[in-house]
Amino acid sequence: MSVLQRKTEPVDQLAATSADTAVRVEHLRKSFDGKRLVLDDVSLSVPSGRILSIIGQSGGGKTTLLRCLNLLERPDDGLIEIDGEPSFAGGKVLCRNLPKLRQRVGMVFQRFNLFPHLTAVENVMLAQMKAAHVAPADAAAEAVRLLTRVRLAHRALAYPEQMSGGEQQRVAIARALALKPKLLLFDEPTSSLDPESTAEVMGVMKELAAAGITMVLATHELPFAERVSDWVVFVDRGRVVEEGSPRHIFQHPEQQRTREYVSSHWAEDVIDGGDE
Repeated sequence: MSVLQRKTEPVDQLAATSADTAVRVEHLRKSFDGKRLVLDDVSLSVPSGRILSIIGQSGGGKTTLLRCLNLLERPDDGLIEIDGEPSFAGGKVLCRNLPKLRQRVGMVFQRFNLFPHLTAVENVMLAQMKAAHVAPADAAAEAVRLLTRVRLAHRALAYPEQMSGGEQQRVAIARALALKPKLLLFDEPTSSLDPESTAEVMGVMKELAAAGITMVLATHELPFAERVSDWVVFVDRGRVVEEGSPRHIFQHPEQQRTREYVSSHWAEDVIDGGDE
């Protein structure tokens, strides 16, 4: 089982307990069309207020795992617990209120999914008004507060097309925060961002973790994962190959497959970054 720890703790001290575990996944399996196995016996555990990065090749199961955590994808078998409450077990969805689950487990999508005809503040307001039935005046006040939290108060009246990719990503984060989640999922949060915007998003994520919000992200950008994560899980062909601290995974991996992946993809990220 993958257990996320603080960077300052020794690797052999598995500190997560049931009391502070935000996410627990055991023996999760997922296939499409009953044939292609996308997740194969995946287990992991994430203590509250930490950042876990899932790395691996495209098509290796990263995004599917994220989508299973808030049941946008239904697994075939295994266990999912959020804050100690099982939402899926024994091949059955146990959660009776999926909209409420998805408020507790927010997701920031790769393409942001902002409404183009709404301003930043209106995008953040709408989530509260539709999902939580918050009054417009209260939703507006909360939207301004959240945009300030992600350092975008000055862009509150801007439309998505008027914002950079990094700004749109931070609006998407504010929108997810509006529903007061315990857990945030990020699908490739920096895939289309320049280095400056990536640094801005990383700063916001670290501040959120310090405030107690747990985050799980899928990313193929290894330098970002090394800098933002407390713990890293390498998934290949639907299986957890290796997991550990960023230092362990990126500097001292034990498995040959991990070494091959990190070596080849780290070089690609460095080259791509140098071209920008």
